[in-house]
Amino acid sequence: MAPLPPTARRAPKTTVQLGRTRTDDYAWMKDDNWKDVLRDPKLLRADIREHLEAENAYTAQMLAGTEALQAQMFAEMKGRVKEDDSSVPASDGAWDYYVRYEIGAEHPIHARRPRGRNDGEVVLLDEDALSKGKAFFQVGAAHHSPDHRLYAWAADEQGSEYYTIRVKDLATGETLPFTVDSAYGDFCFSPDSQWLFWIWRDDNARPARIFRRPARGGEDVLVYEEPDDGMFLGVGTTADDSHIVIHSGNGSTTEQWLIPAADPTAAPVVAEPRQEGVKYELEHWGDRWVIRTNADEAVDFKLAYSMAEIPSRASWVDFVAHQPGRFISGVAAYKDHLVRLERVDALDRLTIMARAGAEHVVAFDEEAYALSLDSGYEYDTTLTRFVYQSPTTPRQWFDYDMASRERTLRKTQEIPSGHDPSRYVARRLTATAADGAQVPITVVMLKDTPLDGAAPLLLYGYGSYGIAMEPSFSIRNLSLVDRGWIWATAHIRGGSDKGWSWFLDGRKEKKVNTFTDFIACAEHLADHGYGARGRMVAYGGSAGGMLMGAVANMRPDLWAGIIAAVPFVDVLNTMSDTTLPLTPPEWPEWGNPLEDEAAYDRIASYSPYDNVAALPYPPVLATGGLSDPRVTYWEPQKWVAKLRQFSTSASPILLKINMDAGHGGASGRFDFLKEIALDYAFAVWAFERAWEKTA
Repeated sequence: MAPLPPTARRAPKTTVQLGRTRTDDYAWMKDDNWKDVLRDPKLLRADIREHLEAENAYTAQMLAGTEALQAQMFAEMKGRVKEDDSSVPASDGAWDYYVRYEIGAEHPIHARRPRGRNDGEVVLLDEDALSKGKAFFQVGAAHHSPDHRLYAWAADEQGSEYYTIRVKDLATGETLPFTVDSAYGDFCFSPDSQWLFWIWRDDNARPARIFRRPARGGEDVLVYEEPDDGMFLGVGTTADDSHIVIHSGNGSTTEQWLIPAADPTAAPVVAEPRQEGVKYELEHWGDRWVIRTNADEAVDFKLAYSMAEIPSRASWVDFVAHQPGRFISGVAAYKDHLVRLERVDALDRLTIMARAGAEHVVAFDEEAYALSLDSGYEYDTTLTRFVYQSPTTPRQWFDYDMASRERTLRKTQEIPSGHDPSRYVARRLTATAADGAQVPITVVMLKDTPLDGAAPLLLYGYGSYGIAMEPSFSIRNLSLVDRGWIWATAHIRGGSDKGWSWFLDGRKEKKVNTFTDFIACAEHLADHGYGARGRMVAYGGSAGGMLMGAVANMRPDLWAGIIAAVPFVDVLNTMSDTTLPLTPPEWPEWGNPLEDEAAYDRIASYSPYDNVAALPYPPVLATGGLSDPRVTYWEPQKWVAKLRQFSTSASPILLKINMDAGHGGASGRFDFLKEIALDYAFAVWAFERAWEKTA
């Protein structure tokens, strides 16, 4: 007999908000002490821990028959990883900086060697050694000082994203006897190497203040305090090292503050005061500022320049005009060139502009591909670096001479177990959404896969925050594709796959487009033989997990299974709790249900947890991390309990919580693959049993 799932007690909690009443039977799963649990998971309330452990045991029992498949998939994925891999060195002055792995290591070594040589290595940071004996260890930012004498890194040892920054003296090899605690995983050295600028996380796990500390230790000085709980903070330097820049912003509004590098202890000065709905970013390019902005209804962004010392908006002059459908997603500045990363119809491209004004596009041939820019450390150079990949082509690192237009292949991702691109085919399809929008889909499959609806199909989606789903190469996905699966990625609204307007058409009042686009993609794939209704698996994580919950409620008949990784499913309760880390900063994305009746009603209409009903749900695997500050563990826990309460089918609803990790899952490169192998084995299991032929 199949094992019985854990029984979750019901303890109704009624909330009255804006004249509306809702009842939550499983609110008890949120530990009142959750802030302390983030910092020390051992403090979790005993009854909640007991229930989570019971859920993990039940999932292990239900999927016990897949253990051999999980092990096989893990071995395949690990076999595609070059264990002693290393990055292409990035030159900075007299040194080449890189990271490398040793065989069997879960974490990398950060190192440098004299420029242009293969000997004389200096180890800067050995992550693997520091991780020993720790259930979780993850390095966020890691930087050398501009004078090459110090190396600093931020490490998280709980998965809670509270980082500790340490600094190493590279002359002595000793770690300096101080730490920077309760830090965000982002920091920078001042260009003169004398100061460390870092971000403090408050008790609600939000980046709230920026401090300056002598790089070799000393007293902290408050540089900037953010008055708005709804804004994130960042700090960095311009490409030409002329300024330190403080970034404040959320999904719709940004503001930047400047400190001249020549006077790093000066008070920051605002460049352009924040204005709701206006986003801008600054880069300094020799004698001028370059501004990437959506001001003046430049929905897909434009570039302006300013010759002013402080580039207020009144001084901005357009020089790359807004072009609808061409999303300018980033800019990199060099002494004599400016590089734009652009996206048109869900494909990236690079446009190089010389200081004299002439520009050219770096072209690529494949039907679907992904492109990223690695601008490097050096400003006075004609070389930039980009990474190219496609669903069938492993990553390739190119150095590109912006003056001569010559490409130099520096590295191709090595697949030790072998990879033959000719075995696979990648295609770009287009589904028609309910309102007529054309939604791109990228599929990858074995070349001889029949398109008769018989092949198992996995449809992946995200669709939030303007994050595009790049058609990239994956050593993981091949473990399904090689078994005859078709892997499809839906480039739905809410992402920026087709520009910033594509994002705006999938947020707040238009959020439902994200869900209906995904369903339209599933229908299109079924209509064209790439899969069949009821025989496809849906997969998404975080905000993509919200997507999974929504499409489970809207069209449970389409899916043989649903994988929801760290799923943001309790949207109404989370967006009504101002103590949670991401709630105020994310009101521009979802709306504020504490003050806006329309926002409350809109979120209530699609929030997956609030819309669970008596429906024949397919098998579900929900995963989470106990220390996750982004999607707290109780969201998937509550959702699973409610799905079991209401589902009218015999399909199993499973929960797997990593008791030693946060939002990103296991921190080690191989331990993480074991979690992916579990997801994929669940997909195979759900498809093959489907579910016990609709028992």
